Amino acid sequence: MKHKPILYIKRGCPWCRQAKAFFDSHGVDLDVRDVNRSNASLKRMIEVSGQSLTPTLEYDDFVVADFSVDDFLSELEERPDIRMELGIGDDED
Repeated sequence: MKHKPILYIKRGCPWCRQAKAFFDSHGVDLDVRDVNRSNASLKRMIEVSGQSLTPTLEYDDFVVADFSVDDFLSELEERPDIRMELGIGDDED
């Protein structure tokens, strides 16, 4: 992996906890940024995703905004290169 994917979260967000648990279970090392604690992180998330909802993942040009794990896996179907870089196998969920 070139660098860590960025996961933008908000404290208390159940979807953010679910996303973090998913990435942890797959051994994906993340740069987790709480947009409630950092105005700069919030601005960056809005800049790359065009919205302010979490969780949002940024990894180079691959951005998935306001997602559930199922949504994220669907997006990965279109980007097998990202799936491979993140180390998330085809048969995993």
